[in-house]
Amino acid sequence: MAWIVALLAVVAAVAGFTRAYRTGLMEQQAVTRAELAERQAKAAEARTAALLDEIRQLARRRIPAAALALSHPSATVPGLREAAEVDGGAALLLTEAVQAARTAVLEERGRVDAAARAAMRGTSAKIQSLLNQSQQLLHELQHEYDDPRILQLDFRNELALRRTQSTAVLCDAWPGLARQNSPLVEIVLGAQSRVAGYERIKVSNHLRDERLALAARAAEPLAIALAELLANATAYSHPDTDVQVTVQQSGGRGAFLVVDDAGIGMDEDALERARALLAGPAEVLLTELGDPPQTGFAVVGRLVVQYGFECHIEASPFGGMRTILRVPAHLLTVLDEDRNLSALAPAPVTAAPAQPAQTTTDTPAPAAAEPAGLPSRRRRAPRRTPAVATAARAAEPDAAPPARTPEAAGASWAALQQGTLNGRSVTGRPPAPDTGAPDHQDDQGDDEK
Repeated sequence: MAWIVALLAVVAAVAGFTRAYRTGLMEQQAVTRAELAERQAKAAEARTAALLDEIRQLARRRIPAAALALSHPSATVPGLREAAEVDGGAALLLTEAVQAARTAVLEERGRVDAAARAAMRGTSAKIQSLLNQSQQLLHELQHEYDDPRILQLDFRNELALRRTQSTAVLCDAWPGLARQNSPLVEIVLGAQSRVAGYERIKVSNHLRDERLALAARAAEPLAIALAELLANATAYSHPDTDVQVTVQQSGGRGAFLVVDDAGIGMDEDALERARALLAGPAEVLLTELGDPPQTGFAVVGRLVVQYGFECHIEASPFGGMRTILRVPAHLLTVLDEDRNLSALAPAPVTAAPAQPAQTTTDTPAPAAAEPAGLPSRRRRAPRRTPAVATAARAAEPDAAPPARTPEAAGASWAALQQGTLNGRSVTGRPPAPDTGAPDHQDDQGDDEK
């Protein structure tokens, strides 16, 4: 029996040890699980804090920076701050949130810009109609009153009309004026008459065919584009300097209008942006044109795309900028002999022009000869025969000029009005007045690029 008691004691001891071991093991596992749970809780808290930081940065920095980068490509968009603390799924969602915000901003900008364009198109059409009515009324007043201020008012009405036309073109509207086939030199004169500081613009005609003309559908768009380039050239050059305009004909490539100014020039960034606008981008948002908006190059770019012109800008030998506007050959025609040209159009330069320095493009450069100035209006009188003219000069070789009488002054003013009407009947636009209108660029608005 003793051995049975001993066996039971051993079994009891083994059972107690086993229970103690199991208890200790369970306690150790419980401690391990508690430590693991604590570490996991701390890691989750760290990930949650990191995710909150990323969301905070997403709202405060990343999305605003992404929206800013749409207008300023050089702006940087920050990435994840704690990429190691954020798992792959959360990081992907944060990146998708930035892209979704960018897409939403683009869509909203497009919608707002389209609404603004529609509103400006309607407003421009109404203003343009009123200005055309004012222009017609001013023409009637010029026949009734010999007041030079009417010409000055007509000129300022023309400046406002050009601004309205440019706004309409920028908003994808029709220029608002239909014309017939028009001589190229008369289109240049028409564009010159729409610019403040017109007296500084010197036109040189180097066409081989004096009757070279532009097709009716492209005549007014070319006048608008050239007027914008001339306004830019006069606004960004000194009032004491001239703006040279050279009209050239180039074989099968069409015709070239070269505008040179002696202005302040452009830095590389501005030049790159100008070339991008003149190339006619698919879309130009109104909000990207500055405040106040500089619409000149953007308007030319729209016309380039719509009518097939080409426009290039580079440094000018005169110290400022040179703008070359090319008219393709398929838009050119030649007028019939029975069509009279404007008396204000500069005659073609007969002497061979000097070869200019090589430019960076393959387009011809303007001649080095001094361009002809804007002709003054003179009363048209019957042409004398050679015999009568010779006799008159022989009879009065040393006659002093007659004294100016009120009748003579009235006749001169009537001749000026008749010359104005003759010029408008050909070009379809009123020429610049010769009454010495002051050149206030700030007041007249030609301060754009």
